Amino acid sequence: MPGMDSGLDATNPALVAAFFSALLFQLIIVGVLVVVLLLAYGATRRRAAANPRPATAAEPRSRRFLRIAFGVLWIFDAALQAQPKMAGGLPSQVIAPVASASPGWVQSVVNFGGTIWSFHPVQAAASAVWIQAGLGIWLLAASTGWSSRLAGLASAGWGLIVWVFGEAFGGIFAPGLTWLSGAPGAVVLYVVAGALIASPMRIWAGPLLGRLLFAGIGVFWIGMAVLQAWPGRGFWPSTNSGMATGALTTMVSSMADVSQPHVQTAMLSAFASFTSSQGFAVNLFVVIVLAGFGVAFVLGRPRLLRYALAAATVFCLAVWVLVQDLGFPGGLGTDPNSMIPWILLLWGGYIAVTQQAVATADESPFPIPKLSLTALRRSLAAATPRSLIVLGSIGIIVLGAVPMAAASVDHNADPIIAQAIAGGAPVPQDRPAPSFQLTSGETGRPVSLASLRGKVVLLTFLDPVCVGCPQIAQQLHAADALLGPANNRVAVVAIAASTMHSRVTFIRAFDYRQGLATAPDWQFLTGNPADLEQVWSAYETLSPGMMAGMMVHSEVVFVIDATGQIRWEVKDAPGPATESAQSSFAVLLANAARQTLGLPNQQ
Repeated sequence: MPGMDSGLDATNPALVAAFFSALLFQLIIVGVLVVVLLLAYGATRRRAAANPRPATAAEPRSRRFLRIAFGVLWIFDAALQAQPKMAGGLPSQVIAPVASASPGWVQSVVNFGGTIWSFHPVQAAASAVWIQAGLGIWLLAASTGWSSRLAGLASAGWGLIVWVFGEAFGGIFAPGLTWLSGAPGAVVLYVVAGALIASPMRIWAGPLLGRLLFAGIGVFWIGMAVLQAWPGRGFWPSTNSGMATGALTTMVSSMADVSQPHVQTAMLSAFASFTSSQGFAVNLFVVIVLAGFGVAFVLGRPRLLRYALAAATVFCLAVWVLVQDLGFPGGLGTDPNSMIPWILLLWGGYIAVTQQAVATADESPFPIPKLSLTALRRSLAAATPRSLIVLGSIGIIVLGAVPMAAASVDHNADPIIAQAIAGGAPVPQDRPAPSFQLTSGETGRPVSLASLRGKVVLLTFLDPVCVGCPQIAQQLHAADALLGPANNRVAVVAIAASTMHSRVTFIRAFDYRQGLATAPDWQFLTGNPADLEQVWSAYETLSPGMMAGMMVHSEVVFVIDATGQIRWEVKDAPGPATESAQSSFAVLLANAARQTLGLPNQQ
């Protein structure tokens, strides 16, 4: 999908190092936040002891179960988001494949989120870690009141974002939708739990909420059983070349190929062989079990629910292990898939159905202070450790959300992508640039380095018909545009890297294919073979033997200051022609030019 690929290997050392460096820096900020909150608590503890808070009504057991369970899940997911491959691999290896089978409009929506990640992999990956960690801590700490309900609302909101952009709407618009693989998307179950937690406390007082939850799950599972049984959807195995195949066998076999412990691989391979030979019976069993559980949940009789819940828990665990492969092996799993959330929702519903009626109230453990210093002091004096943890968790979420929001409006890719692909950051230099005198490919007039004094020069060597050169030319053009008004102090110079093309061919090739004539001070320089070889040798870019018609380009852009000194060597090897890689190189080059001009970086 366009924009989803950064051109990077997910294990690129430079990108992984930058990701962990960002996490470490933000962890230090979290540590400072914790110290501040501890000091605030210590300063107000005596006042709080002198002014004890009135007791509030107890939180219903079913709500407490869901709140704590999904809080722990969010923290576990945050840990998964911190895996080394996450920054470079999530868009191309997870998001894009999930969306590829969906309609075009779904791919367009998902591509927006994937582009943000692929253009800003470090910021996006680190942000996801802290947002989910903060949500988990918030849910664990806030038991009653507005802060608890707001935690549920925040959990549901973030879950919706992940469901749309990370799970492509849970694949509900793609063919082959099945409950076994996680439909309707694992994170949508987090949304359901968050919405329940955000609901008014009074609805938790009796068994009605639990019955409604079971009825909704039951109807959905019956619908999934119908889809599983529907002919022509690939779940009933067919014989192809004498071998029984089916969607379930394919699904399990693909999971067995994921990098994981040998025990898991062997178990999945054995189950794939079993489904291959007994596919019809396995699918029939799944259909009957889903439909049976659905009916039991809709009926909602407590005794029936007790046995159905125990059996459904075992069934979900079996699917989680044998079909979903625990959901997270391979280094790019972002959650344990859908079976664990299903189990938690079912148990939360059962506790709600069987719990005794309790008195509920919506008093806040940390009232919203009025906008005055006196009111703020009073609120801090009444603060409890739990309420300070809530404040800290909100701070952690903000720590992740702000970079994510900034990345969503920044359409230029992070320079780390180009640095990772090229194998390092621009190399600072301080040496005289070799002089040259060549011919302008546009006007035929002589152009020398001395004639460009007073401007920063971005110098490279290109062949107009080289496959990679047009990409590099585009990036130079983009870098020129990123400089804004400062580009009138910059000259972009491309010297011919081949002698096989005439001056006219050279300028037409670039102008026609790239429209580069619109760039201010864009110079295309050529000359006779002897002059070109002398310049190539002076800049140590091309060997003299390359004049025999080979299509070549330099691997360096030289940034020369206004006095004729080389200040930077920027590797112009952006790898694959992906949008993010090209944009990243343009930003990297523009930043080198801005530093040479004494201006702040673009980002």
